[in-house]
Amino acid sequence: MLLWVGLGNPEPQMARQRHNIGFMAVDEIARRHGFSPWRQRFKGLVAEGMIGAEKVLALKPLTYMNASGEAVQQAAAFYKLPTEAITAFHDELDLAAGKLRIKRGGGAAGHNGLRSMDRMLGSPDYWRVRLGIGHPGSKERVTGHVLGDFAKVEQPMLEAFLDAMAATAPLLAAGRTEDVMTAVALRMQDAR
Repeated sequence: MLLWVGLGNPEPQMARQRHNIGFMAVDEIARRHGFSPWRQRFKGLVAEGMIGAEKVLALKPLTYMNASGEAVQQAAAFYKLPTEAITAFHDELDLAAGKLRIKRGGGAAGHNGLRSMDRMLGSPDYWRVRLGIGHPGSKERVTGHVLGDFAKVEQPMLEAFLDAMAATAPLLAAGRTEDVMTAVALRMQDAR
C-alpha cells in the first residue's frame, strides 16, 4: 500500500489558495481514478483506490499545515508503512507555476507541513512531489502569495497541471518518477 498525502489547510475559504495545491492534486487523482468517497479518519480525510497494481490511500490532514505530520504518522503507523511508501504533494515556491519535481528525502526548506512530517515520522526519507507555485519576487510578498488564491488568469494552467498529475499517477505508483516529471513537463508545454 502507498500513502499519498496532500498538504493543505482545511478551511473552505482556503480551498483555492496556492498553499492548498497538495489537496487539489490528491483530490484530482482520487476523482480521476475512481477512489472511494472521502471519509474522516486519522485526523484527516481519506479515500482509497487502485492505481495500476498499487493500492493507494489518499490523505488530506485536517490538522492545518503546521501539524500535518500528526495525521500522516497515525495513518502510517496503522498500516505499518515504511517512509518510502509515503508521498507528500506540496506547494513549492522555488519552482515556476506548473513545474513539478519529485525527490525522496531532503530538507523542509521552510515548509511547515514537511517540517511537521519530518518531526512526526522521525525521518525525512519519504517522497515529495513538489508542485511549483512560483515565487512572488521578494521575501516580503511570500506569505501573501502562498496564502493567496490562484488568480483567474492562472486557472487554465492550474487545471492542466492537476490534470497532468492525475494522468501520470500510474507512473508515480509504479515508482517511475523520472517518467512522471517528463510526462508532466510535456503535457504542460502543450497547455501553454
